[in-house]
Amino acid sequence: MSKTGKVYYGSVLAGFIIESDAGYKFVYHTDYLADESAKPISLTMPLRKEAFHSFTLFAFFDGLIPEGWLLNIAKDHWKVKGNDRFELLLLTCRDAIGAVSVVPENETE
Repeated sequence: MSKTGKVYYGSVLAGFIIESDAGYKFVYHTDYLADESAKPISLTMPLRKEAFHSFTLFAFFDGLIPEGWLLNIAKDHWKVKGNDRFELLLLTCRDAIGAVSVVPENETE
């Protein structure tokens, strides 16, 4: 079973992050790559057609998740385990500080 999040750069769909039994994958959307003004979501994830793979949640995405008291409020509110970093990413990063946001695949930004 896998879970997917849509990754936006500003209001533009930039790509998808996927959690599966094999780990994590991030891939840029083909329309985003075709846009000459497109920017990478992170210096560690330059624009490319090939997917990025990792056995752990990419540091860039993990860094979007709130910390401290705000994380505690989010865990209590959504009843999420603190070690379920992907679920926390999907639930708390639709209004992240900065240009990048993440929303569950079945929702719109």
